[in-house]
Amino acid sequence: MKGVILAGGTGTRLYPLTRLINKHLLPVGNSPMITYGIEQLKLAGISDILLVISKQSAGLYTDFLGSGSTMGINLTYKIQEEAGGIGEALELARGFIAPGERFVVLLGDNLFLDPLKPYAEKFQRQPAGTARILLKKVSDPGRYGVPVFDQDHPKLISFIEEKPQQPKSDYCVTGIYMYDDRVFEHIAATNPSDRGELEITDVNNLYAMEGKLEYDILRNWWTDAGTFDSLLEASRRMKRFKR
Repeated sequence: MKGVILAGGTGTRLYPLTRLINKHLLPVGNSPMITYGIEQLKLAGISDILLVISKQSAGLYTDFLGSGSTMGINLTYKIQEEAGGIGEALELARGFIAPGERFVVLLGDNLFLDPLKPYAEKFQRQPAGTARILLKKVSDPGRYGVPVFDQDHPKLISFIEEKPQQPKSDYCVTGIYMYDDRVFEHIAATNPSDRGELEITDVNNLYAMEGKLEYDILRNWWTDAGTFDSLLEASRRMKRFKR
């Protein structure tokens, strides 16, 4: 099983810090943000990892992480030339992922305390061509993609509504996804959204329409550390992260 960490984007919510450096290299506690996703994959037994980054700070990534050998992993890099959405960034993993191979995708600003391994093991037992995503109960689900659960099949999501005004549940879709190589077919079948990006919600909804989108719920703390408040909170919380 392989890992893919998506660490591109412009980080506009963290400007002016991100004028100087890519947000995934900003400090969280005593380490750059990007190291936590790498460590989570490593603790799950995943050591072959693709890092999708933007042109900004590309040299800093390679200077700091190199081949990944000092962290006990093997890193591959791909550059996302322009911000075109999570779907477009994930498309860059085509070729890194072998036919039929399964992998875990993390958004680089998603920080969490749950171990990944139990969820990855569940995904390994799913049929080929299916997907699994991780959810979290939040107080403000309307800020995120919100799952609509399949009432007839409790393990499945029937649809994901993106930033709904009236959320149908108190759960949000986190930036933790599990796929096999069939995801590239779904990416190819999606069209850019109104903001000109390939949205991962559209990709996941193709699985949901087929009855092939399963889920787990994170039990411990999680955040997307993309704002000043969440970055500060992440620095405090990640002191508990066990390497």
